[in-house]
Formats: sequence, C-alpha cells, structure tokens
Amino acid sequence: MRTKLLLAFVAVAALAGCGGDDDSETATQKAPAVATDLTPVKDYLLDHTSRLQGYTAKLATQADAYYQLAKSENFDYGKLLQTHRSEVADQVKAMQDTYIDANPAYEEMEGVVAGVPTLADYDVIIDAGSDKSDPENAVPFTVKTPAGRTFEHPGNFFTLVETSLWGTDPKYAAEGVTPDLDGDGKVGFGEAVPDADFLVAAAKDFAGNAKDLDASAEQWQPTTQDAFTALVVMTPTMSEYFEAWKNSRFVAGSDSKETVFVAASRLQDIAGILNGLVLIYDSVEPSVTKASADQAKQTGSDLKGLQPVRRQAPRSGGQREEVLPIRCRHARLRRAGPCGGDRRPGQPGRRTARHQAGELAE
Repeated sequence: MRTKLLLAFVAVAALAGCGGDDDSETATQKAPAVATDLTPVKDYLLDHTSRLQGYTAKLATQADAYYQLAKSENFDYGKLLQTHRSEVADQVKAMQDTYIDANPAYEEMEGVVAGVPTLADYDVIIDAGSDKSDPENAVPFTVKTPAGRTFEHPGNFFTLVETSLWGTDPKYAAEGVTPDLDGDGKVGFGEAVPDADFLVAAAKDFAGNAKDLDASAEQWQPTTQDAFTALVVMTPTMSEYFEAWKNSRFVAGSDSKETVFVAASRLQDIAGILNGLVLIYDSVEPSVTKASADQAKQTGSDLKGLQPVRRQAPRSGGQREEVLPIRCRHARLRRAGPCGGDRRPGQPGRRTARHQAGELAE
C-alpha cells in the first residue's frame, strides 16, 4: 500500500504540474494551474511550533530549577536524595509530564517540517538525527554544559531529553546514586536522577532550537511544490515502524531492552506524520482533481486508509499498548484525525537524517 501510494503521489504531482522542468506540454495543458490554498497548512504548522516552543521553554525552566537544587548540594546526588528525595521526585515527574506534552506538539507537524526542504534541518536537530557514531546522519550541534563539558554531535534533542529523564542512557544519569525516588528500596520504571549539568544544557538548547523553528515557520511561504515534496518524502518513512513498535516497551513490556520509545509509542509517530500529510493532501487535492478526478479520489482514499488505529498511550509511558479504532480531533480543521507521537534514531524505519526533502530541492 505504501509503495503504491508513493507512486501515486509522484504521478499526481506530475499531473498537477509540479513535476519539474521535464514535464510535457501535454501534461501541463491537461492540468491548468489551479489556485492551491495552503493557508491551513501554515496555520497548522504555526499552531504546533508555538506549542513546541512553549513546552520546551517550560522544560528549560524546570531543568534549571532541578539544576539549582542539585547545585545547592554541590552536585552530591546521594546527599541530594537523602535531603530532598520527594522534591527531586516531584521535579523529575513534572519534567517527564512536560516532555510528554511536547512530543505530540512536534510529531503532529513532523510531516510538514521534515518534508519541506527549507525546514527539514530542524527535524534532524529535534527528532531524527543520530549521534557521532553515525557521521552521515549525525546532528550538527554540540551540547556544552555549565561545568564546561562538551557532548559533540550527541543525537537529537528528543532522544537526549527522553533518555535523561527516564534514565535509559547511563551517560546522562547522575553517577554514584541509585534512583529510588519513592524510597521503597526498588527502582521502578520512570525513576531517574538525571545529570543536572547535562540536562539543563540540553533543555536550554532544545528550547532555543524550537524557538528558531517557530521563527522559520513564520517566514515560510508554502508552495505547491513544497506540498508535493512533503507527500513524496514522508510517505515511505512509515514502512518499518511497526517492527520498532513491536520491540518497544509498549508491546514487550518490561522485557524490552530498548532505551528509546519509552515515553511515547512509535504508533503515535506514524499517526502524527499522517495527521500532517492528510492536511497537506486536502489542500492540494483540488489541483489534482482538476487533472484527474479519479486519481485524486483514489490517492486521498489510500492516504487516509493508512491512518493507524490505536489506543491512547498512558501518560506514564512504557506500558503495553493494543490497537483499537480511537481517533483524536484535528487541531485546525476540527475533523477526525490521528494523535501524534514520537520517533527516535537508530531504529528500524528511521529515515536518513540528511533529508530527501533537501535533496529534492537541489
């Protein structure tokens, strides 16, 4: 179905006169220019960039409060838990909740951001880029901490923050302390004591890049070519996501060895991408219909047929998930649409960070 849909998008782009310099005169005459109103797409994007900016700014403020608390004990995390255990638990839980709120704010617009050449680099930075072990797909930034440490090309910000807040990557966890936040003598899922020096730097940089994305989205003037590029680029990314989902805590439960996809499900990621792609296609469908009404109807039906059905993941994350036909509401058009979610690098189905969107624009 996905291969068929991708070929259909390439075909309808050509029919609509967006195929490039080698389009035939016949095709152009067959599909005279039709005004395409992409205002709903930009409104949808700005709504989500504003939400992401707000949540990441909140997270940066929370991370700074946690940093100041750790600093008050000279970053002696054993003493920190001994004297401020309940306060640390509350702060970590609050940051986890903010992360969970921020995740769909991005994933629901990812189909637009990652598919548009002028915005695609933000997807590498925020959600898709790898660390320096994969140089071709590594993020372009370095995190510098207040203590003077540097983390070169460490991976995208969602991965950095998630693994820090849920304690799934030892590099970003406080050393020399057992993260028993509730004092029951055991470490349960979601109990973590992040390295405050790293977390405050990562959260601050995350917020700065979310702010930059919002500014770039404000300047973006969407074109029909952008719309078709997003459809062609983003549709194939979903081809192997179900395999990653099967290996996650949402299916395997506590038996899962994955360090990512612990706060939000890969199914949410698919749903978030499709949310944006359906909106984009709805905007360009009139121009496709003008060229071929049958093709437009079939393509729209195939795209919407990909929308996954899933149960809303619990806010605590990492619990078993079954697939059921429940939908959220589309943020802008107030019609049925899927919920959003997350994607992480280094997993089956992750697209190459150097986006095809950028390559298509070259």
